[in-house]
Amino acid sequence: MRTLIVSHNGRSRTDLPHTAIAEVLRDPAATLWLDISDPAEEDVALLREQFGFHPLAIEDAVRAHERPKVDAYGAPGDDDGDGVPDDLAPSEPLALSGLAAGSANDAPHNIATEVAPLADADQGGDELSEAMLLPLEPTPAAAVGAAGVGYYFVVFYAAAYNKTADHIETHAVNLFIGANYLVTVHAGVVQDIADTMARWRAPRSPLGSRVSALVHALLDAMVDDYFPLMDQVADRIEELEDTIFVNFDERSIEVMFRLKKDLLAMRRIVAPERDVLNVLLRRQLPIFGPEDIAYLQDVYDHIVRVTDNIDTYRDLLSSALDSYLSLQSNKLNQIMKLLTIASILLMSAALVTGFYGQNFRAFPELDWGIGSAWSLILMALITAGLMVYFKVKRWL
Repeated sequence: MRTLIVSHNGRSRTDLPHTAIAEVLRDPAATLWLDISDPAEEDVALLREQFGFHPLAIEDAVRAHERPKVDAYGAPGDDDGDGVPDDLAPSEPLALSGLAAGSANDAPHNIATEVAPLADADQGGDELSEAMLLPLEPTPAAAVGAAGVGYYFVVFYAAAYNKTADHIETHAVNLFIGANYLVTVHAGVVQDIADTMARWRAPRSPLGSRVSALVHALLDAMVDDYFPLMDQVADRIEELEDTIFVNFDERSIEVMFRLKKDLLAMRRIVAPERDVLNVLLRRQLPIFGPEDIAYLQDVYDHIVRVTDNIDTYRDLLSSALDSYLSLQSNKLNQIMKLLTIASILLMSAALVTGFYGQNFRAFPELDWGIGSAWSLILMALITAGLMVYFKVKRWL
C-alpha cells in the first residue's frame, strides 16, 4: 500500500498520481513523502524507475531483518557510485562520473544508474569485458532524483510492546532521504509514520516543508517510543524481584530469560542506530543543514540514554537471576538439611530397635516386663537429646 503526500508552497495534496513523481522531483519548491508498506513488485519498479535508487539499496529495503545502517549514495568523493564516499570529505563538491560541475548543457546524471564495474577475477587485469558489466539504464526521473546532492539510505527500527505475548516487537523502517523527498518502506503498520504524516498535514504544521524536519520528526518519534518500553521493562523487573524475594515463584525464571532476550534484541538495534545518527551528523550530503545539527544531536542523546537504560536493566536482570539461583540453592540446602536431620533421628531409633532385636538366648532384659516401654523411652530420650544438640549447634 502506498501513501503519497506532496507539499508545495505550504499546500499539501495526496491525490497526485505516481507517474507525476518525476515532475515533483524536478521542482525544488516541492517536498514529497512516499510511504510504502508491504512492498510489491510494482513498488520495487517505482523505486527503481521513478527515483533511480541503487539496486542494492532497493534490495535491502524490501528484505526483512536488515541491520540498522546508513549508506550515502552520490556522496562527495563517491566517484565510483558505490554509495561509500572514497575520502569522507564533506566539504568537497559532489563528484559524478562523466559530469562536469556547473555544465548546463549536460544531461542530468544519476550516480545510482552508472555502469557498475565488476572485478575480472579470472584475468586479474584492469580491463572489463562487456559480460562483466552491470548496466542500469537511467530514466529521466532517476536522473533528476540523484543529480543534485545524492541521497541517504537509512535502516531504522520502530519498537512496540505486545502485552498479550509479553514481548517487545520491532519493525524495520527503511528511509530514502533526498534533497526534496522522503521515501519510507516497511512491512506492516508503523504507527509512528502515520502519526508523523498526520502532523505534517495538519494546518500550520511546525514541520514545514523541509525534508530534514520530517526525518528528524520521524526518527525522534521512533526513538521516543523506546522510553515507554524501557519503563515497562523496569516495571517487569520490579515485579520479578517481588516474585523472587517474597513469593519465590519458579515461573519467574521464564520471564527473566524472555526479558533478557528482548533487551539483547533491543541492544542489537539501538547500538547501530547510534552509529547511523553519527553519520548523519557529519553531513556528508547537503541534505541536513547546520540548523539541523541540534535536532539530530537531540535524537542521538536519546539513543545514548536508551542504550544506558538497556545496559542497566540487563545488569539488573542478571543480578535478579543470580539472586534467584542463590535462593534456589539455599532452599535446596534447607531441604537437604531437614532430610539429613530426619534420617539421623530415625537412625537413632533404629539403633535401639536393632539392639533389642538380636536373637540371643541369654539376652539381658529379655524377660523384663517393662522392656517394651523401656525401649520406647530410650528412643525418645535419644531423639530429644539429638534435637537439643542440633538446636545448640543452630542446625535447626
